[in-house]
Amino acid sequence: MTTTVKKSGLSSLGAMAKKRRLGTTIFMLLLALLAFGSFAPAFAPLPSFSSSHSDLATLNSVGNERKFEIADDMFWKDGKPFQIIGGDVHYFRVLPEYWEDRLLRAKALGLNTIQIYVPWNLHEPREGQLVFEGIADIFSFLNLCQKLDLLVMLRVGPYICAEWDFGGFPAWLLAIEPAVRLRSSDPAFIDLVERWWGILLPKIVSYAYKNGGPIMMVQIENEFGSYGDDKAYLHHLARIARRHLGDDVILYTTDGGSRENLNKGTIPGDAVFSAVDFTTGDDPWPNFKLQKEFNAPGKSPPLSTEFYTGWLTHWGEHIANTDATVTATCLERILSRNGSAVLYMAHGGTNFGFYSGANTGADESDYKPDLTSYDYDAPIKESGDIDNPKYQGPLASVPPNNEKKAYGLIKLQKTKSLFNIIDTKYFDGVTESEDPLAMESLGQMFGFVFYVSDYKAKANGSLLFIPKVRDRGQVFISCPSDNNEEIPKYVGTIARWSNTPIRLPHTQCSSGSKIYILVENMGRINYGQYIFDKKGILSPVYLDGEPLHKWKMLPIPFHNLNEDQQINSVISYTNLGNSVRKNLKNRINYHPEPAFYAGHLTVDEVKDTFLSFRGWSKGVAFINGYNIGRFWPSFGPQCNLYVPAPLLHKGKNLLVILELEVPNAELFVTSVDQPDFTCGSANSKVHQI
Repeated sequence: MTTTVKKSGLSSLGAMAKKRRLGTTIFMLLLALLAFGSFAPAFAPLPSFSSSHSDLATLNSVGNERKFEIADDMFWKDGKPFQIIGGDVHYFRVLPEYWEDRLLRAKALGLNTIQIYVPWNLHEPREGQLVFEGIADIFSFLNLCQKLDLLVMLRVGPYICAEWDFGGFPAWLLAIEPAVRLRSSDPAFIDLVERWWGILLPKIVSYAYKNGGPIMMVQIENEFGSYGDDKAYLHHLARIARRHLGDDVILYTTDGGSRENLNKGTIPGDAVFSAVDFTTGDDPWPNFKLQKEFNAPGKSPPLSTEFYTGWLTHWGEHIANTDATVTATCLERILSRNGSAVLYMAHGGTNFGFYSGANTGADESDYKPDLTSYDYDAPIKESGDIDNPKYQGPLASVPPNNEKKAYGLIKLQKTKSLFNIIDTKYFDGVTESEDPLAMESLGQMFGFVFYVSDYKAKANGSLLFIPKVRDRGQVFISCPSDNNEEIPKYVGTIARWSNTPIRLPHTQCSSGSKIYILVENMGRINYGQYIFDKKGILSPVYLDGEPLHKWKMLPIPFHNLNEDQQINSVISYTNLGNSVRKNLKNRINYHPEPAFYAGHLTVDEVKDTFLSFRGWSKGVAFINGYNIGRFWPSFGPQCNLYVPAPLLHKGKNLLVILELEVPNAELFVTSVDQPDFTCGSANSKVHQI
């Protein structure tokens, strides 16, 4: 997925789209393709098969040889022309219990191919710690694709983008000294890729199409031409892939449809197939004509590997929304002339845990973190629903929507302040340093870090400035020696995107004052030149223009998506039995305080649901210990977090919330039966693109 491909071109095609009834939905277009088979070829009348392919077809029919290849500017499956009608469905954005459900919906949409990324950071969250279970069990996902007769285009990285934290790279790469040059032929980086692919690729070779599996194409890197110009790096990736996968799997690259991108991101010759992506509203055929120049003669079937059915949304934006008629009309321009396309996304899913990524604008301070929801305005919605304009049709095989249930109000109680927890004996991971250290250097890859130091308060106050905080630092001060029970006082927030100094008020401390800075990692940049995105405090902290030294740093150990829910989780230190009941009578005068709130969601019959966080500020939520993601309704647009039924059980289900600022005045969350993207000041109206 590239953020350089713009979405604005769709609206201008509205009038053209009305000319044809067929273009009213993606579903109806793909239904027509299923009914009538292949259309006219891409560049010329369908040629009569050469003797080589006639012989191949005969061989396959007699000897049942499985083979997927490229010839005569077409894809061939077992000796017969094949048109890829694909869609992205990411196993890591869907609970395993729902994988088959989502794949069945994709198949009913008319897809014959599923394209998936492989995020390195999901499978090796810490160096040497390999995870291929649960939501990371890619092999079970591939088996389901095989069971449902869906081919697979596998995008193994090592970089994937995907609006996924750090573009799929493990955050521990940022802690290596000297620094590794990612996405380059730096020997240190190549060695790391060799080791990772030496683990991954031998595990997937048995799933290759030739070997009876669903994988017929493997992508190396991702849109490299939009980032760098290092042919040695690309050639090295191709050699590693060939060494493990052999010569029968088609390797491919994807780059934006411009000459510059293709010049930098492709490998000349026929060893690696060059595919393209481009704005949905563009005329596809000039892009495919350009694509031919970067493939060997006869080796360039027109393929858009990312046909955008919708778009991503950042916090603080209007929810992305694209017109179904326009989108289907643009898709028809490709498929009706025998071009191939992959819907990005067919089904988006959810960024559970801390894995949602971020983008940038003009510079690295123009920081734009992604929502927890990755609905993407795709034909198959975040919860699997298909009753939307992009997915409508009469096929009886289309699965019905999964039932949702609104369980009503969930009363919560404040259990502990985060400050109460950090002062307990449970934490022995304090690091001391003259200057602040990055989160990765502390061994903490996601979540939060407390930075604590002493300072001498001045009568007229002090000015605090942090040049580089990544991504959001809440500042508190206290007089710990005077009153050990006092919760530190909130004085302001320094954010990456504003980064303005704040004034510390004078304190009447008998001895020195203490400053606490709670820094939140809101997602690493996943695209562009600023992907080297360390978190925490990355600069000196200045007090009245002078650096403040002698820091204690305490990682706050929340578990992430693919980690053991019982290990190193700060929520295990909260105790609902010792909670403090209070309503916020005067929310306006309530000082922000990071604190835990807990309550029970009582379930009579287990169904999908959504939790509405209207009235809350910002934080993270856990259901039965599972990290369902970040909420930020005060900024919007996402109000509700999706809770799939497999996370729930009959009876009482524990909901724990870390609220960073001010909670809902009545201390409740509401279980509802639908999503809501109308929160925040930006949502006076839905944004149409």
